[in-house]
Amino acid sequence: MNKAQAELKSSIEKRRTFAIISHPDAGKTTLTEKLLLFGGAIRLAGSVKGRKTKKFATSDWMEIEKQRGISVTSSVMQFPYQGHLINILDTPGHQDFSEDTYRTLMAADSAVMLIDAAKGVEPQTIKLFEACRLRQIPVFTFINKMDRFGKDPLGLLEEIEQVLGMRSCPLNWPIGMGSDFRGIYDRHTDQVELFKGNDEREIMPAVGPWQENTRLREVLDNDQIKQLEDEIALLDIAGDPFDQEKINAGRLTPVFFGSAINNFGVQTFLDQFLKLAPPPQPQKSNQGYINPAEHGFSSFVFKIQANMDPAHRDRIAFMRICSGQFQRGMTATNASKGKKIKLSQPQQFFAQSRDIIEEACAGDIVGVYDPGIFQIGDTLYVGKPLRYEEMPQFSPEHFAKVSIHDAMKHKRFYKGLKQLAEEGAVQVFKTFLNGIEDTVLGVVGELQFEVFQFRLRHEYGAEVMLERLPHRLARWVHGEKIDTQNLKSLNSLLVKDQSGQLAVLFKNEIALEWTQEKNLELTFETTDKKTLT
Repeated sequence: MNKAQAELKSSIEKRRTFAIISHPDAGKTTLTEKLLLFGGAIRLAGSVKGRKTKKFATSDWMEIEKQRGISVTSSVMQFPYQGHLINILDTPGHQDFSEDTYRTLMAADSAVMLIDAAKGVEPQTIKLFEACRLRQIPVFTFINKMDRFGKDPLGLLEEIEQVLGMRSCPLNWPIGMGSDFRGIYDRHTDQVELFKGNDEREIMPAVGPWQENTRLREVLDNDQIKQLEDEIALLDIAGDPFDQEKINAGRLTPVFFGSAINNFGVQTFLDQFLKLAPPPQPQKSNQGYINPAEHGFSSFVFKIQANMDPAHRDRIAFMRICSGQFQRGMTATNASKGKKIKLSQPQQFFAQSRDIIEEACAGDIVGVYDPGIFQIGDTLYVGKPLRYEEMPQFSPEHFAKVSIHDAMKHKRFYKGLKQLAEEGAVQVFKTFLNGIEDTVLGVVGELQFEVFQFRLRHEYGAEVMLERLPHRLARWVHGEKIDTQNLKSLNSLLVKDQSGQLAVLFKNEIALEWTQEKNLELTFETTDKKTLT
């Protein structure tokens, strides 16, 4: 290995690229901003509850996010911390945005799962965890809001194991909760981190007989010390032991406790996470797994975002660098089109802020200007041809016919429709029977319709009307001979997707089963097979 290769390998091993996943209101944006504070990336954390004071979350840059106080699109933030370079993929917490979240998880090497101590494992958490399980990436759990009364910590561990099917290993343990919350005990260092509020903490050793520890007895009463001793003894005897291999394989989740809003336990979590989380990992391609340090430049596009800067109507393709080193102005091949592209304006992001960069390496997220030549899932490479796995497309669960309010603005409408569909914000279908071509939108979550209308109005100047449809399922139809007459019914709608593939929208599972029984020679897929490798 020559000097350049050794330096590249060292740079890659310093990277940590992870996504934060949670159910809405679990405190994800607060945790993200506390991590940014420790990295020196920001001086004051915004608050999603501080809209009246105009203090918005750093990761929320879209106008609708500021108005509604929620995250509706993924954002990317990079900052250095203690010799590492951290790439945080901040995903939408709202349950309606799981499709964008899923794509973001494809770009992460690990995930931080945030759980509300009072609510436990919630529906959105389950769905996002399943996406992590499919990728077999390590999942680190931070149980938040310990400064409020919630579920019993042992019960929360049991819930993680029963609901998610994943074993857990607490690396620290809470001392009380709510108004009785006193801090956390570090099982590895035998130290107690005392909670004082107002971003203050005190770390003290807890070795030896705890009942004889004078300082500990000053802050904890006999019952609290006895409960802590009993719970730690139970974990030592009956709990899962620490196992790095199981963590790396996504079969064991390290658990941490704290309060993000009070900035307590967050730095402890971050320090431990950086030691345990993996650097950039080999990615699966049609040429096998690609080692990040032993292969030339390659990447894939996992997100496209239009109008991040409304004044310039720009369009950015976000790519995860999978291997090798990226340099400004380099020429790479787009595997899906077989065309060479010069990457002359590479940018790294901090939410909406951006900087032109000269180089980056495996694990980094880089945005490149897109004049309309990229699609989600595109592979870019230099040297030997390869193609990374393409991203599955969720079957929409909500549908609506869309039409423009002012026909004179049809060009703006179709431009916005095309770009938002290419971003993956909506899926676009067309009816085609009886000479009628209506445009039908499909989305995973209802709120995406609102965002679609908002962005068309504010970014493209086009007002649209939506007519909700009663259909709840989309299935792509495959077979040698397809008789569309056999697919028609009062409970279904025949459409074609953006690539011209036939799909059927059904009102319910009963309608789907009835159509399947009439067309046994056909297959009904939850995704278009052409989107898969």
